[in-house]
Amino acid sequence: MSEHVHAVVVGSGFGGSVAAYRLAEAGRSVVLLERGKAYPPGSFARTPAEMGRNLWDPSEGLHGLFDIWSFRTLDGVVSSGLGGGSLIYANVLLRKDERWFVDESPLPGGGYEHWPVSRADLEKHYNAVERMMGVTPYPYESTRKTEAMRHGAERLGLSWQRPPLAVTFASRPQDAPVAGAPVADQPYGNLHGLPRRTCRLCGECDIGCNDGAKNSLDHTYLSAAKRHGADLRTRCEVRTFAPLSGGGYEVSYVIHDPKAEGHKTATGDLPLHRITCDRLILAAGSFGTTYLLLRNRAALPGLSTALGSRFSGNGDVLAFLLDAKDPTAHNGLRRIEGSRGPVITSAIRIDDALDGGGATGRGYYVQDGGYPVFAEWLVEASQMPGTLRRAARFALARLRAQFSRTPASNISGLVGALIGPGRLGDGSLPLLGMGRDVPDGVLRLRGEYLDVQLTAETSREYFDRLRGTMRAIAAELGARFTDLPTAWAKRSITVHPLGGAPMGRHPKEGTCDAYGEVFGFPGLYVLDGALLPGPVGANPSLTIAAVADRACDRIISTPLAAAAGTNRTGDAVPTSLSFTEEMKGFVAKEPVDPIRGGELGRSKDQKLMFRLTITVDDVDRFVGDPAHEASTTGYVECDLLGGRLPVIRGWFNLFVRDGDSARRRMWYRLHFNDGDGNPLTLVGRKDVQDDPGFDVWRDTSTLYLTIYSGHLWPGDDSAAPAVASGVITIHVPDFLRQLTTFRTEPRSREAFERFARFFLGTLWDVYGKVLTSSHAD
Repeated sequence: MSEHVHAVVVGSGFGGSVAAYRLAEAGRSVVLLERGKAYPPGSFARTPAEMGRNLWDPSEGLHGLFDIWSFRTLDGVVSSGLGGGSLIYANVLLRKDERWFVDESPLPGGGYEHWPVSRADLEKHYNAVERMMGVTPYPYESTRKTEAMRHGAERLGLSWQRPPLAVTFASRPQDAPVAGAPVADQPYGNLHGLPRRTCRLCGECDIGCNDGAKNSLDHTYLSAAKRHGADLRTRCEVRTFAPLSGGGYEVSYVIHDPKAEGHKTATGDLPLHRITCDRLILAAGSFGTTYLLLRNRAALPGLSTALGSRFSGNGDVLAFLLDAKDPTAHNGLRRIEGSRGPVITSAIRIDDALDGGGATGRGYYVQDGGYPVFAEWLVEASQMPGTLRRAARFALARLRAQFSRTPASNISGLVGALIGPGRLGDGSLPLLGMGRDVPDGVLRLRGEYLDVQLTAETSREYFDRLRGTMRAIAAELGARFTDLPTAWAKRSITVHPLGGAPMGRHPKEGTCDAYGEVFGFPGLYVLDGALLPGPVGANPSLTIAAVADRACDRIISTPLAAAAGTNRTGDAVPTSLSFTEEMKGFVAKEPVDPIRGGELGRSKDQKLMFRLTITVDDVDRFVGDPAHEASTTGYVECDLLGGRLPVIRGWFNLFVRDGDSARRRMWYRLHFNDGDGNPLTLVGRKDVQDDPGFDVWRDTSTLYLTIYSGHLWPGDDSAAPAVASGVITIHVPDFLRQLTTFRTEPRSREAFERFARFFLGTLWDVYGKVLTSSHAD
């Protein structure tokens, strides 16, 4: 018989590690299946022989760290090991910019990029992940490549920063940074059981940190998960999974025997091991998770047709600055020392049109990219003409000394000249770019293999602008700019593949809901980069982890019985419902209550209206949830605030109880920006309560609103300054049009009737007794 646990987590990257820890901490039984092996400090490859074996292809006997995917127009580099991408990433944990959480952003080939989560939704989860990962800005002040990037940004008038890094630079947080000092274990221990040292500034982050200075997931979330009882299994590669008739999932996987490493193996003949679970969390990365869903699609009838969509490479570009010059230096050279420091120490941010302030196009980041010291030796050795000239001069000098019997026995100067000045390596620097490219790629199967359908044309303007900024930085540093050779063949390379199983508001828009649960399959989750419906823009690791942390709140709080019921397929897919509402009225900027603001606004003809589409993702969940929360999109229109202003993110709560058993309230909360780009929040309420007279229409059609400065979420309103207040109402013709806008997806009369019963039943609860007693009188 197969074993059974509460949750199986597939993959140990930024989504899987967070999920394993959160569920284990909550007392759930968790098995994490990672196809790669563990990499304790000191085990990462360094020699040429080790590097040649440091790739992932078990059929060829390769059980190494790097997994390289090659498609027709794209190459991707991902990781295989306990800790996932954190083993080879560059430590940067930047938050996704608030205004880059786009709503209904049109895509060139049709459709929209839409993020059903906002920065506000993720804020506390960003905080939690940063605490766990030990984030700190790069602390050293005099690193040459950092100063070179700052100099270039200042000369160009660009925004520069030292980004937060998940690296330990000091033995204790309050201490000054010291290279190579011992690091104390965290309270949750160290799963490797080996000592760690602080960062030695050796530039080896992207090939694995042999000092353990990187606060990678094995040293943080996975160590904590193990402490709480999670079963972390390495060399276990998932092949198939399927829903069980009574709820839950069966997962089949193979085990890669360490003895097979270095030997070709028919991996298709490996025996299958089986495990069942109540919840299955796929976190094998965009390529791995999407591939598993596509390969097992036959076992998932009714799976969303959005599977494979919204793929992007997060706008990744790798280029180089070579042989930098500084006319003010005594030798005319600018020392950049790309091998000194962690891989990334600074970031330059280029504004997006969404940021306002006159910016145009899609935003992006440019970051310095370090490299190991040995790479600098390889660069210098590749300069064959110079190397041969120095060797010839050295040999000639030694022959002259031999035949002339010169007494000069100190040849240090000659040896130094033989080594050379190291101009190319010392004055060169990789540049890493990433940003908001267009997420219109599609992942699909071609036979047994994963394929990417992606065109560079839709993102060409973005890539041209990004490379233009890189060229400008190179010019300011007196360096030559060179692109990767693959760029000339219109091929791109990404280390940040995103999308493939995107979140959405309903099954036609996404594979999963905003919490990563696959539509139609309770208990099946996607919690990795595949879930993101578009580029993060910044380095995506922190956002992936925060989205997973948010999802875990829902998973932990959802009763198992609700998640482990019979898997829904076909017509039983969760049904969404939407309708469009238009309200009009008056506002004033004077600091007054909404009623007085409406009166002042009317006297000055200061109008405000909004047109909102309100969407309930799952009618059953909406009716059963006491918060009765839905999302909103649309716009606010008010000349006083700057004209027609798109809603960036919106919430609607229907008939919420607030302590008064005789009253219900409808709440509206809309994030938008005024005409100058300043963030605003509209908070509105409808008071549904029985007052003297027949007041059902007035209560349900009158919204008392206050507009605050900033993008606020519940609890923050009292501390924020009010910008305007007023009253808006639904006019009868607009209400009649509203009745024609109700839609369900997929079409379901039953779902509409459930919503109607809830709506009318609540009104009866509030007003019915009085109506009945009046009729009796």
